[in-house]
Amino acid sequence: MELPGVALDFTKLDGLIPAVIQDSADGRVLMVGFMNEEAFRKTLETGFATFYSRSRQKLWMKGEGSGHRLRVRNISTDCDCDAVLVTVEALGPGVCHEGYRSCFFRTLDGGRWVESEERAFDPAAVYGGKA
Repeated sequence: MELPGVALDFTKLDGLIPAVIQDSADGRVLMVGFMNEEAFRKTLETGFATFYSRSRQKLWMKGEGSGHRLRVRNISTDCDCDAVLVTVEALGPGVCHEGYRSCFFRTLDGGRWVESEERAFDPAAVYGGKA
């Protein structure tokens, strides 16, 4: 997408760019998603993070099912203009479909992945058992 002074490069990953989502309050990385040009444009238009689902092959606004939306505060791009860092205000207890504040809730400990935080919400109650 062309904006004054820079053009994001959507050509390297079949029309997608990685979008790292970071909490504006404490800097925690909440998730990583992918955006195509349309998702990026929707994000700019609505002020809420919108992604392209590779598995469903369609756009989705984070929180459309859970209500746990991501209000955009700032967007930066990397030096190659092929990834974005989206700083957000998280509206809800968590962003992970497994019920955690962040999708990065596992830590490598002694060669094993262990859960490093408590669940923030019950995913079955929010998604009706379709996590």
